Amino acid sequence: MAISMESSSKSRKETVLIKYAIFSRLLVLFLTILWRSLLQPYDTSAALNPPCLYHKEDSPPFLVANATSRSLENSVVWDSVYFLRITECGYEYEQTYAFLPLLPFFISLFSRTVFAPLVPLIGLRAVMVLSGYIVSNLAFILAAIYLFRLSVIILKDSEASFRASIVFCFNPASIFYSSIYSESLYALFSIGGVYHLLSGTSNVAVLWLALSGCARSNGVLNAGYICFQTMHRAYEALYQKRRTYLAMQVLVAGFLRCVCICLPFVAFQAYGYYNLCHGRTLDEMRPWCKGRIPLLYNFIQSHYWGVGFLKYFQFKQLPNFLLASPILSLAVCSIMSYMKSRPELFISLGFQATEKEKRSVAGLYSLKDAVKPNVKTSTNEGNRDIRQRKPSSKKDVTVTKVAAASNSPEKSGYFSADVFPFIVHLGLMATTAFFIMHVQVATRFLSASPPLYWFASSLIASPEHSKWGYLIWSYCAAYILLGTLLFSNFYPFT
Repeated sequence: MAISMESSSKSRKETVLIKYAIFSRLLVLFLTILWRSLLQPYDTSAALNPPCLYHKEDSPPFLVANATSRSLENSVVWDSVYFLRITECGYEYEQTYAFLPLLPFFISLFSRTVFAPLVPLIGLRAVMVLSGYIVSNLAFILAAIYLFRLSVIILKDSEASFRASIVFCFNPASIFYSSIYSESLYALFSIGGVYHLLSGTSNVAVLWLALSGCARSNGVLNAGYICFQTMHRAYEALYQKRRTYLAMQVLVAGFLRCVCICLPFVAFQAYGYYNLCHGRTLDEMRPWCKGRIPLLYNFIQSHYWGVGFLKYFQFKQLPNFLLASPILSLAVCSIMSYMKSRPELFISLGFQATEKEKRSVAGLYSLKDAVKPNVKTSTNEGNRDIRQRKPSSKKDVTVTKVAAASNSPEKSGYFSADVFPFIVHLGLMATTAFFIMHVQVATRFLSASPPLYWFASSLIASPEHSKWGYLIWSYCAAYILLGTLLFSNFYPFT
């Protein structure tokens, strides 16, 4: 009965969450149209569409020019221009290989199947634009659902999970999740992949995490979850169970899964090498082709966008550092709060987690299947259980005290051991964003990191930190307004 009520409660929350996710996308769409109608775009060249270099047709079909098609095509700004061009013409230029193929694939799939009947009415390119918007917004809604499901497993508190998912629906990078950008697909497959990993469906998890690497290059970092899982499982098999063969099986399986996750990104680099380097003389080759490890992606980021260690540390970039400071501050605060609460986990890489914590989530720490998470929905049930049974001896008193200590606030929810691998992942991402990338990109680069929303959820619910909750909501609202204003009119945002 309790399980049925718990499942019903989570289903209701998912339904409400879907409504919030849809509302947030409609809000972003409304603000984008509003700002676009009130202001003149900084750059109006996005609608220009020269013929494809390699496979252009003599008479391109369905060139329709009406108000709908013009409105759709004029809405394409910034990196969306690259994604649309790749969908239509493939990878024509060296710099286009910085944009991975998953989003163009889905745009092409939708525009040539579901929305194909619209091509005679508004033209193929406008249909591709429409498909791109549908893919991104649909992926965002699904990502919000998977974040809620993942949060329920990790936090074991449906209310905290729901709050975290609502913050995600109105996150400061919202404009990118409603545009023709890869953020939505990356969030869907990275969050969904970890959810499947914790649910015990490892093969599905590997597929989803591999797809996240087809959406964005940082998807390869999701192999770290497999590495963490493999490390702890191998330790348990070798040192606790004394089964060397089982430990070897765990290591081999973990290695193969990591290879599968990284393989799509590596294959795409090989595809770029074949197209740009293969069959050319040394004089014709680009510099990166001659490298011992010819990494096209790194070369493009450095050569065309000036990405590199400390390259962005210039006085003229101070406004961009200020633009990224809220998300980086939130990331640092979330990491430091966790580190102060659980320093033993950082020192031991999670090996000092209690046995109860190790078995609380499927797959992360233990070889055994996890016990079904006891999701907290009401405090009355716990109080009733305490009243039903009183300790009858000193031994019972000791057991009760130990249980109370293990369930203390600082060891549950956001501060549980289950959150630790996510904190490590967030720390690596934040460090990369600050020291290597164009720092303003951090707002959207970190926006798919679950710990940010779990930490925000804990602050919003805490009476002691009510002002921080207010600041978080103000930050999200301000960046939604600023993002829809600047980004939609081709002004720099993040």
